[in-house]
Amino acid sequence: MDSKLKYEFRRKLEELEKYKGRGTELITLYIPPDKNIADVSGQLRNELSQAQNIKSKQTRTHVIAGLEAILQRLKFYRKPPENGMVIISGVIDLGGGREKHITDIIEPPEPVPLYKYHCDSTFYLDPLRDMLVEKKVYGLIVLDRREAAIGVLKGKRIEPLAYATSNVPGKHRQGGQSSVRFERLREIAIHEFYKRIGEKANEALLPYRENLIGILLGGPSPTKEEFYEGGYLHHELQKKIIGLFDVSYTDESGLYELVEKASDALHELDIMREKRLMNRFLREVVNDGSAAYGEDEVRKYLEMGAVDILLISEDLRHERVRFRCPVCGETMDLTIVENSDKEFFCEKDSVKMEEIERKDVILELAELAEQSGAKVEFISTDSEEGAMLKNAFGGIGAILRFKPEGW
Repeated sequence: MDSKLKYEFRRKLEELEKYKGRGTELITLYIPPDKNIADVSGQLRNELSQAQNIKSKQTRTHVIAGLEAILQRLKFYRKPPENGMVIISGVIDLGGGREKHITDIIEPPEPVPLYKYHCDSTFYLDPLRDMLVEKKVYGLIVLDRREAAIGVLKGKRIEPLAYATSNVPGKHRQGGQSSVRFERLREIAIHEFYKRIGEKANEALLPYRENLIGILLGGPSPTKEEFYEGGYLHHELQKKIIGLFDVSYTDESGLYELVEKASDALHELDIMREKRLMNRFLREVVNDGSAAYGEDEVRKYLEMGAVDILLISEDLRHERVRFRCPVCGETMDLTIVENSDKEFFCEKDSVKMEEIERKDVILELAELAEQSGAKVEFISTDSEEGAMLKNAFGGIGAILRFKPEGW
């Protein structure tokens, strides 16, 4: 999914998640791409008939209004869109005794997986949320003879899944034991620990087998080689091992080190691409080179066409609002925190400014970038570098094509 479309889709879901009804009156309708629209309309008319029996007058009125709104929208469709559609309709509670009826059609980025009519006090969004879950997965295993950690890499996020410690004795035997017997007992303990790691890895990673691209194995030599050659993993997982890497740590931090060491193998993976971009940006910042950060500065460079790559934190939640003075007509553009209801006054007439337009800052800057041919990269906060973009640079940075003289 295109990163901008993915961001817009995520923001749409965030908006829908906030909506609440006063009763079980918010309707969510999932229509797969192969569903017959006439059949859907027929089933909804049946639901409309059944809704007459709802005891609560308010809920009955709102459900009937929602069903009628959906039936009206369906008249414009001979068949569902390519990926199907999700229709939401109902009266949402705005607080303070205020309410608003909304009806919206969502054409998701992936095929709708089911036909479902759902009525509740919130919209049913689980199948849409699942579309945002990264499907490609890499298995991660780090181990030595003392401990092991198992996890997965999903897109840009590392998830630890299991941890194990061993009872393998140290290299120095206790008095009275022959060196041969001691080494034999130690080898048995190592073998048993490898078996236990294999069992934990099978349990943790087999549920991902359909989307598992490969498994990275890390640890000191010869431990990782012994584990690999011993075939301790389930045969489906064993054949997915794509590389063995030397790592210093074998606890949870070792999973992060393994991903770093496997950067060549994961060259095109999102997390590594983000790290490369952010490291390039940070080098330019340190050297006072072709970089800019902060909304005001980056906006100026975008308007000049000087931005090569726009870096935006996915977690930035600001809005660009245009206000107008009702007396003199002067307009003012301000960036404010999302959903802020702070009031602003005209400096000339001292009257409250009227809001005339509100846009997501990320989407507005992305549009500016596209107009000037700049590439837009959405950076997650899952990595240290991504978190730095949000916390230290205001969530907005740019790698420049050129830096105008005097800037």
